Amino acid sequence: MSDQSAPHKRPKEKFDFFQDQRVRSVFYQLLTAGVVGWLAWYLINNTSENLQTRGMATGFDFMDVSAGFAVDFKMIDYLPGVGTYTDIFIIGALNTLLISFFAIILSTFIGFFVGVLRLSDNWLVAKVALAYVEIFRNVPLLIQVVFWYIGVFSLLPAVKKTVDLSFGAERLLLNNRGLYMAWPVPGDLFWVTILAFIIAVVGAFFYSRRAHKMQDVSGEQTNVWLPSLAAVIILPLIAFFATGMPLDWDIPVLEGFNFVGGASVAPPFLALLVALSIYHAAHIAESVRAGILSVDRGQSDAAMGIGLKPGRVMSLVIIPQAMPAIVPPLISNWMNTVKNSSLAIAIGYPDLVSLFMQTSLNQVGHAVEIVGMTMVFYMLISLIISVVLNIYNKHVQLVER
Repeated sequence: MSDQSAPHKRPKEKFDFFQDQRVRSVFYQLLTAGVVGWLAWYLINNTSENLQTRGMATGFDFMDVSAGFAVDFKMIDYLPGVGTYTDIFIIGALNTLLISFFAIILSTFIGFFVGVLRLSDNWLVAKVALAYVEIFRNVPLLIQVVFWYIGVFSLLPAVKKTVDLSFGAERLLLNNRGLYMAWPVPGDLFWVTILAFIIAVVGAFFYSRRAHKMQDVSGEQTNVWLPSLAAVIILPLIAFFATGMPLDWDIPVLEGFNFVGGASVAPPFLALLVALSIYHAAHIAESVRAGILSVDRGQSDAAMGIGLKPGRVMSLVIIPQAMPAIVPPLISNWMNTVKNSSLAIAIGYPDLVSLFMQTSLNQVGHAVEIVGMTMVFYMLISLIISVVLNIYNKHVQLVER
């Protein structure tokens, strides 16, 4: 008689090396890595042999050779004939990052603003926002870049008829040679003001977190923006005046045929910045609109039912829940902004492609190395943007749950 209480034992599975799923997974991964590695070796070896056959130099020794051409817009010290092609690469990379950074900031703010307006109950506002999206999203970016450069900034008044955007203070001047602005020259104790500003920002951040925690616990809303804004403004001002106002200004002054002093931004930079910002803002606006529409209507109805105003409903309820749907396309838009900045070559802005992959390549050759370095630069920037925003996307998804 068998014992019914004895536990049922499963038959022991036999290990089959060729049929095991884990073995096959590792095998196919190793096979794929081997094929990719062989293709890379073949391409590199074949390219090297062809270059040697044609007597073309290879390697990166050219990076230490002095570059003999001038650069109009640069963020580091550089002299033609003294600076090297390494300096040219750094200048081009910094110029690319500069225009991309400002274009990403502006396009994101404009895109969120227009995306919210697309859902406005006001018919005129919604249609104007729709027209903006449809016009700028469907016109090729290169055409927009050329339009802003040739059709707008090149037609600004001449230097003698400069437009003073600072209402007579001569701190912000615009003409067909660019935008001229006063530049701050900090004194010895100005670091105290900077430190006070940092302390105020950190304090405002922790105050905001504490207010949100209290709201989650008790439901009581606290006005965070007004105290935070007051702290960020008043505390640095107190430190600034207490240290004797250690800040001077380098003001642009007209001498001869142009302005000297201060800081200036050339028309190519302005045209590229406006074109990139407006074009990508149109795409971001559609992502924002789609993200907001993905939130169930009951969420806004419930928020309105407990007495929240429409603006608070959008900022506290709708947008936080829409972010998981907004961030993925936002990643692509930010990466495309960096890559599309290479269109600067059409209007003469000295970005990486213009300085390094065009001018430097024409002078020293080394096409494979120069093109490869340029590709790696754009790839690394895109990967960094993707990693950072994906981390944020996981955070907002956890918050939503």
